[in-house]
This record gives sequence, C-alpha cells and structure tokens, in this order.
Amino acid sequence: DLEGPAIVLVEPQMGENIGMVARAMGNFGLKELRLVAPRDGWPNVNARRTAAGADSILDHTRIFDTLTEAIEDCALIYATTARSQGRVLLAKAPARTRPGPNGALPDNKRDT
Repeated sequence: DLEGPAIVLVEPQMGENIGMVARAMGNFGLKELRLVAPRDGWPNVNARRTAAGADSILDHTRIFDTLTEAIEDCALIYATTARSQGRVLLAKAPARTRPGPNGALPDNKRDT
C-alpha cells in the first residue's frame, strides 16, 4: 500500500540529484522513490549528504534495471524531462489502457 505517487528517476547521473529529489519528496509527504539504473550505483553517499533529513526515503528506495519494471504496478504515469539532448521531443496523448494484474497496461490499439 503506497501513500501517494511513486517518483521514478531513470538513469540519474549524480547521487546529489537523487538526494535533492528525496529532500523535495519529503517536503511534500511523498515516500516512494524508485531508481532505474543509477549511473553511480546504489547506495550512494552523495545522495545521503544532500537528502537533508530524507534518510527514510533513501532507506526505502527501490532499484530497477528497466523503466518497464519500475512502473509495472502503476495505473497512471506522467513523464517529464529537462534534457532535450539535441532531439525534438513530441508530446503524446495518454495511451489507452486495459486492466492488468497490477494496474493498467497499454492497449496496443490506437484511436483512429
């Protein structure tokens, strides 16, 4: 049973960023942090240094190899990024979903 949404960081590059996210989560009462393939490994001492009181969030952080694994039990997903990496990122409408064992799964059919 989760209280509130899960926050998922995909391939975070620095422990300091993870710690600051945990700190922000703590400020807003969010508890579930999931990491997908953190670059510098986990646990990370730099994350703990910047978490400023969010140790409980870091202690319960779950690690995943893939984004698919990290979100397989999520019924609704929002995604955002600040990195364009020289690419044009297109906005997409929410995918249709069908009931799944742990929430909603994408429906392969597209609206026409």
